[in-house]
Amino acid sequence: MEDNTPRGRESISLTSVANGLDNRGADLLESLEEGRDPAGNSSPSEVGDSWSKAGPEPFSGWRRRLQPALRVRHFCREHAQLFRWICIGLLCTAYTAFLLAACILNFQRALALFVLTCVVLVFLAHSLLKRLLGPKLLRCVKPLGHPCLKLWFKRGLALAAFLGLVLWLALDTSQRPEQLVSFGGICVFVGFLFAVSKHHRAVSWRAVFWGLGLQFVLGLVVIRTEPGFIAFQWLGDQIQIFLSYTESGSSFVFGEALVKDVFAFQVLPIIVFFSCAMSVLYYVGLMQWVIMKISWLMQITMGTTATETLSVAGNIFVSQTEAPLLIRPYLADMTLSEIHVVMTGGYATIAGSLLGAYISFGIDAASLIAASVMAAPCALALSKLVYPEVEESKFRSEEGVKLTYGDAQNLLEAASSGAALSVKVVTNIAANLIAFLAVLDFINAALSWLGNMVDIQGLSFQLICSYILRPVAFLMGVAWEDCSVVAELLGMKLFLNEFVAYQGLSEYKQRRLAGTEEWVGSKKQWISVRAEILTTFALCGFANFSSIGIMLGGLTSMAPQRKSDFSQIVLRALCTGACVSLVNACVAGILYMPRGPAVDCVSLLNTTLNSSSFEVYQCCHQAFQSTGPEFSLEALDNCCRFYNHTICA
Repeated sequence: MEDNTPRGRESISLTSVANGLDNRGADLLESLEEGRDPAGNSSPSEVGDSWSKAGPEPFSGWRRRLQPALRVRHFCREHAQLFRWICIGLLCTAYTAFLLAACILNFQRALALFVLTCVVLVFLAHSLLKRLLGPKLLRCVKPLGHPCLKLWFKRGLALAAFLGLVLWLALDTSQRPEQLVSFGGICVFVGFLFAVSKHHRAVSWRAVFWGLGLQFVLGLVVIRTEPGFIAFQWLGDQIQIFLSYTESGSSFVFGEALVKDVFAFQVLPIIVFFSCAMSVLYYVGLMQWVIMKISWLMQITMGTTATETLSVAGNIFVSQTEAPLLIRPYLADMTLSEIHVVMTGGYATIAGSLLGAYISFGIDAASLIAASVMAAPCALALSKLVYPEVEESKFRSEEGVKLTYGDAQNLLEAASSGAALSVKVVTNIAANLIAFLAVLDFINAALSWLGNMVDIQGLSFQLICSYILRPVAFLMGVAWEDCSVVAELLGMKLFLNEFVAYQGLSEYKQRRLAGTEEWVGSKKQWISVRAEILTTFALCGFANFSSIGIMLGGLTSMAPQRKSDFSQIVLRALCTGACVSLVNACVAGILYMPRGPAVDCVSLLNTTLNSSSFEVYQCCHQAFQSTGPEFSLEALDNCCRFYNHTICA
């Protein structure tokens, strides 16, 4: 017995180890189930001899004992589909029972789950109907595809859109005339891009007008309609709650004191957590499904190719270097116009991981999400305006263009790799912040020194930007008194990066919410809510000079043979991406309207106030300007505790 053990182990060769260790039990079951000799022998006597060496019993004894297991395995294989449907049915039944119970107990509390379930059911029903009735509907619609009918349909649709826009501007801007300035801004930016277009006569106006139309409709749903506004507000709140769970991991690693007081330990871990979550969503295929749906909508309306549309749709969720990975196998064969779209989409949007960081600054989450979604069709439209297609693309149809699910083998690996990949992003952001803020401080010191020589006090980079870019801010629809601050933030975004600009915007917003005086000397301390929203849209993009190297490095690593093509059009794409963000802000300016209930200033100021706020500032400003008896002496005393005014003396 002692001699048998080493002999059994010696039978494992290097070849078998390289190919994976043999499972003799599984091999035996498979061979018996298929009715063949597991030893590969041709005669029953050889079978007996072979298996007598492998074990104490002959082959027939093993076969008798394994008959029940073989039957069970054969039955499971035959009815695998049935078992799968039974499991799905049980799970659906359990979920339906849970949803009904939740709705019966408290429908308001279960409303979000109910709406999400309805959305999923709608998409499932659409997919089922498309598979069952799609060919029949295509045969019915085919007679309507006559060229004359198509032409008149397009003309009618264009005329209806034009009349609708004119009617909208006439009725809506009568109450808020500043919206006309935003509309004029769109015309100026689109006209400028057409003037610098590479091929003026080859512009596809279908792509341009459909892209701007989709952007306007998305903005209309999000900003104007009550259901859309509530939905995006709810989505923003849920993202904020989701991101707050980062504090658990950060506090454990860095300590609670550092997480609460130090910027790096408060904001940067959010990027790690969000990147991990995005990686998991990619592994399960949810992000690919969403990207495919968005790209399908843009492709059928705008007539763009599959690869460029997929890349722009992916930019809604991932960064300028990650989105091209979706179409990496096709980059080498894409036209210059398609590559320009890929670059413009990267410059016109921000990464989902950074979205979490900006929300943590206090930037309005609903506006950030809306800006990211609205930028996608606008980027396609303006890119096709600046660099129209003059070559023959190989990717007109989405057939053969497939999205990958990544290299992760399981859910845990996907989560781990997502967190690991974010470390490079975090260190890059930290290094850039240190470098750019230091350089900015040095530039301001140098400019101040030069300004003092000619008696110009307070000369700085921000002051120069506030003058140069003030017309751009005004064309967005920002009130003139806020234009200097918004222009300063636009300059920081263009010449430094959007992270620094959003941080500056958050400081202005915090001062407004704290009820700080609007002016301290000649410097404005905060901007209006409208200006904040428009600036949020205008800053939402990677279009800055520091991103040129990132874009070229990322694309060149994927298609080295196209390096000269990438370098040729990168500046044109940067300019287009910056204009996409500005047009996005103009659309928000056309659609923006104040929300929220009016504050009862008399009741507010007659209560005991422990701290100031934006509402307190507004009411106190109204009280100081009032000449009537509606505000009591107690209300004025409350205001004088926080603000200085001549009436307080």
